[in-house]
Amino acid sequence: MNIIIPMAGRGSRLRPHTLTVPKPLIPVGGKPIVYRLVEDIANICGDKINEIAFVVGHFGEDVERDLIAVAEKFGARGSIHYQEDPLGTGHAVLCAKELLVGPVVVAFADTLFQADFKISPEDDGILWVKQIENPSEFGVVKLNELGVIIDFVEKPQEFVSDLAMIGVYYFKKGENLLSELEYLVENGVIKSGEYQLPDALRRLTEKGCLFRPGKVNEWLDCGNKEVTVQTNKHVLIHDYKKHPNPTRINFSNKNSIVIEPCFIGEDVVIENSVVGPYASIGKNAVLSNCRISDSIIQDNCRMNNMIINNSMIGSNTVLNKEATIVSLGDFSTINE
Repeated sequence: MNIIIPMAGRGSRLRPHTLTVPKPLIPVGGKPIVYRLVEDIANICGDKINEIAFVVGHFGEDVERDLIAVAEKFGARGSIHYQEDPLGTGHAVLCAKELLVGPVVVAFADTLFQADFKISPEDDGILWVKQIENPSEFGVVKLNELGVIIDFVEKPQEFVSDLAMIGVYYFKKGENLLSELEYLVENGVIKSGEYQLPDALRRLTEKGCLFRPGKVNEWLDCGNKEVTVQTNKHVLIHDYKKHPNPTRINFSNKNSIVIEPCFIGEDVVIENSVVGPYASIGKNAVLSNCRISDSIIQDNCRMNNMIINNSMIGSNTVLNKEATIVSLGDFSTINE
């Protein structure tokens, strides 16, 4: 099985954190968002993952190297594909058309999920969906009486369905999706200047492809700072239930208290502080006289006399000033 992960967006809603790092590499619970996304997919797919294609803008060699490393951790080959122009979701998938062969999962890298179903070899296709209260704000699927998807409706103003598409799709035959995406481009089937993936899905259903909804238990957003902090809390709780005695490498605790669940990276020093609950601390961070909860602190931070929650702090940041809610990008400095 191949996986295609479109992630060329600028991550504007998560700035300043995406000015130096693309959103899918922002850590939640100590792991990059894109790593957790692949984990989620691997948990419900029985097939071996052969290759993971990352469809990106020009993020630089360091980012591309990190993405390849994510694929290799799952025993897969990683490849980089460029979307030069923002021409829509369908166009983004088509940028990695070499991988549209055999079983394929397409997963957009701004969401995480948890599900307890498994993909069956009998499935033509699966669209991951979540039942929601406000379907007018999302793209939804319409089902027939047999529970098979028959249509895709973007932000319906009248009730059609309350099953929202979360941005993860399985295709038994990637070649069929490739044919329909190429049809959109060749025939100029375009909306608001973009080639839309649901238009290709609709053509597949009209030709007899049977898509069923894959209902997820949890749908976790990472679109902005507020929801990313909440997602961090959720995955920390989930991880702690699985591993209530986390291993911490070279962790120096000096007269401090850690209130679980937390993630604490390698070579972290905490002095005269209280950390947690729901705090993620990146590697090589040094925290002194701090009280931190419900926050994401990235690598190599130096913090003194901070009392914060509901915050995100970028890498290589220095803070020496009391505060309550903070959202700072990489290489920031605040002094009293």
